[in-house]
Amino acid sequence: MKVVILGAGVIGTASAYFLAKAGHEVTVIDRQPGAGLETSYGNAGEVSPGYSAPWAGPGIPLKAIKWLMMQHSPLAIRPSLDPAMWRWVTQMLMNCTTKRYGINKGRMLRMAEYSRDVLEQLREDTGIRYDERTQGTLQLFRNQQQLDASAADIAILKQYDVPYETLDKAGCLKVEPALAHVQEKFVGALRLPGDETGDCLKFTQNLAKLAEGLGVQFKYGTSIERLVRQGDKVTSVMTSAGEFKADTFVLALGSYSPILLRELDIHIPVYPIKGYSITVPITDASRAPESTVMDETYKVAITRLGDRIRVGGTAEIAGYNLDLRADRRATLEHSVTDLFPDSGDVAKAEFWTGLRPMTPDGTPVIGPTPYRNLFLNTGHGTLGWTMACGSGQFIADVVSGKRPAISTEGLFMDRYGSVNRPIIVSKELA
Repeated sequence: MKVVILGAGVIGTASAYFLAKAGHEVTVIDRQPGAGLETSYGNAGEVSPGYSAPWAGPGIPLKAIKWLMMQHSPLAIRPSLDPAMWRWVTQMLMNCTTKRYGINKGRMLRMAEYSRDVLEQLREDTGIRYDERTQGTLQLFRNQQQLDASAADIAILKQYDVPYETLDKAGCLKVEPALAHVQEKFVGALRLPGDETGDCLKFTQNLAKLAEGLGVQFKYGTSIERLVRQGDKVTSVMTSAGEFKADTFVLALGSYSPILLRELDIHIPVYPIKGYSITVPITDASRAPESTVMDETYKVAITRLGDRIRVGGTAEIAGYNLDLRADRRATLEHSVTDLFPDSGDVAKAEFWTGLRPMTPDGTPVIGPTPYRNLFLNTGHGTLGWTMACGSGQFIADVVSGKRPAISTEGLFMDRYGSVNRPIIVSKELA
């Protein structure tokens, strides 16, 4: 089968690799000059199934108000007249219940844990390298209130059999020795030993090379203009390089997916949530993190990537704005220099921003649409890197008419009900 994939981020590239492995003839189209150059470029570097949880949860509205009043706030809202922004915010608030949180987290964990297993197998099969480390992640609590509040998260980890450790100061220093320099600034941590880290950009570009070895063609520097439909099928995609026809199309355009879908009368609640990162060259490895440290106070992830430290965080609701804001950089610099002083040269850090494709319930949208040959792989939010391999294998199975290794429940777009036309689902997958 001839398949065209729209988007060469980590999700689109993983989709291409696994579809090619399944025997399909695959072409990937992207406006950038290479793979992984948008949201996949500078993310926090975590492959963290243990932290796979929706932002919408009990108590979040009250916490959001408190965050907005902080000097180094993890949340920023830039109000606009865009109705899609307010629809998304309203839907997210509707998911801030105990019942919805449990349902949504279960769906996210299912995909995230499966994805980690697929990534592990991919690494074993291909030897792919991407500054990977398998040393777990540390959620660091600066005060007793945060430590006490972790009991709710621990209960959920137990429910889903996710390995974890609760650590006192001494335990923290065993896994992150550099924290010895700032022992007075934290009280303990929650460690998830099954989580991993790695450079998503390196992974995506190396996976693209592996995909090319399987026959995948990448059409870089090619802008996608519109999808051409006839009846209940998509016949081609119009681009700056002309028309591309195929038997099947997979849309993996992240935050830009809803824009292309609107012309087909498909409406999915995926909205861009802006994130920032700085990448700091290490000057003293003994003072740098070993893996990932999550600064619970500022919701900032500090990750070791080879000879660099990636510091990522902030949720900014500002539409498709890509301006680099100095106040956001200040928050990232404060977190890393406060916990890992003299570890790197922040003056030489690369400052980056990207748009996370968020759904209001946290779960990505993967699977069929009302068009028989159009499939989605989008809406992964902050967990695109975590869920990439599992999502790629999942969509390859669905496109091939094969039952995926995990349940499809809650992953298709029909979970949003009447907002979309009835979905066409193969009987083998329903």
